[in-house]
This record gives sequence, C-alpha cells and structure tokens, in this order.
Amino acid sequence: MSTAAERALPPGPAIAARHPLFIATGAVVAAGTMMVFGMLAVWFKFRDASPLREGRNAKMIHDWLPADLKIPEVATNTLAITMVIAAIMGQWAVYSATRKDSQHTTLALFITGMIGIAAINAQVAIYKQMGAVLADGAYQTMFFTITGTVVALMCSGVAFSFVAAFRVLGGRVADRAVVTAHAMYWYFITTAFIAMWFVVYVQK
Repeated sequence: MSTAAERALPPGPAIAARHPLFIATGAVVAAGTMMVFGMLAVWFKFRDASPLREGRNAKMIHDWLPADLKIPEVATNTLAITMVIAAIMGQWAVYSATRKDSQHTTLALFITGMIGIAAINAQVAIYKQMGAVLADGAYQTMFFTITGTVVALMCSGVAFSFVAAFRVLGGRVADRAVVTAHAMYWYFITTAFIAMWFVVYVQK
C-alpha cells in the first residue's frame, strides 16, 4: 500500500526571480524614446513651416537654420562616435559581470561614466562654438530644448554608471540585473543621441 508521501505531487518549478530595476528601466526607456522622438517630430513640424529660400544648388530649401549660426561638424561627429563607444563599454560591463569578473566590470562601468562626462563636456563646447541664444528665435528654442533634454539623459546615465560601479565594488557583481539595466539605459541614450544628431546636426 502506497503511503501519503508516495502519493504526493512533485514540487513545482522554481519561481523565476523578478528584477524590478530592470522592469523600471525598460519603462523609463520606453517613455524616454517616445519623448525624444516626439520632440524630433515637433522639430520637423517647425522646420517644414519655415519659409523657403534658394540654396547653393539653385534648389529651394527651408530657411530654418539662421545664417549666423554654424554647426561645428567635427565636434558633433566626434560626439556621435563617443556615444557609440559608451554603449559598447556598457555591454562590456554585462559581459564581465556574466563571468563574475568584478575587476573588468568595475572598469567598464567607470569608463562608461567618464565617457558620459566627456560627452556632456563636448555638448557644452558645441553650445559655446555656436553662440546661439535661447530666446533669439524658434530654431534656437527648439535646438536648446532637444539637445538639453539629451544632455539631461546623459547626466542620469553618468549617475547610473557610478552607482552600478560602486555596487560592484561592494561585492555585488553577481547581481547582473543592475549591470544589464545600465547597459540597456545607455543603449537608449545612444539611440536618442544618434537620432537627435542626424536630425539636428546633419539634416539641420
């Protein structure tokens, strides 16, 4: 005769661990993506509403960028490359954390944060080179609104990098959710910047 223990059902599968930070970061990324691309849509609307003038090739173009403002293309292109490197460093941190390599994880996180600081400094230098004034017109207002929003995202990314780095220094290299969320956030910042760079700095 079988006993009660023999008739008992086997234990169910282990409940997967939930990572609230990873989920919250995903929500922030989704909201931030809608915000940035919404602002770029407004930029297109303002640009399309600007008057037309004859360009260098005898083609009619929108008179959107003021003639006295020059975009420093070398600085903006270098900044775009810098942002891509920041995303790569974020992924390096995930790669190292997966292998429980605290030394390289910390190094990758600190490098990501320092690259973010360098990117913010580069954007400020672009402001100074252009010499634009916020209240001078619709272009200047939209320019500072969009680029300033991206700079604010960079600042939050830098803070995220240093917080994650100090967590790893504290011995939490096994907590990959934080490092993965950090990489996802920097992917978002890089994507937002590249989109802004193409629309504002390349297409003008």
